[in-house]
Amino acid sequence: QLQLVESGGGLVQPGGSLRLSCAASGFTLKYYAVGWFRQAPGKEREAVACMSASGFNTTYADSVKDRFTISRDDTKMTTYLQMDNLKPEDTAIYYCAADSDGSTCLLVDHWGRGIQVTVSS
Repeated sequence: QLQLVESGGGLVQPGGSLRLSCAASGFTLKYYAVGWFRQAPGKEREAVACMSASGFNTTYADSVKDRFTISRDDTKMTTYLQMDNLKPEDTAIYYCAADSDGSTCLLVDHWGRGIQVTVSS
């Protein structure tokens, strides 16, 4: 019954913005670190952003620092990834994730199914 469901993906032009949402159900999200990963064609899945259960500690991949922002609303059981100034190299399938250690996104317990983000003119 555990689910993470992404939404908000799509096609956007370079320099544009998208906001991804990930709704959780079947578990209490507030105890989990939440993260976003992505996988581009022909490449390994990589960590994009992670936020601790407290919401105070965040990490980002170097490639998205100052452009992407992770946030969470535990009342809504949802995590978000605000993506600004998008670049073609951001094109990938994006996955949300939850980690029960509450601090890191190193050993993910639950994965979303993924959602496509395409940045192209």
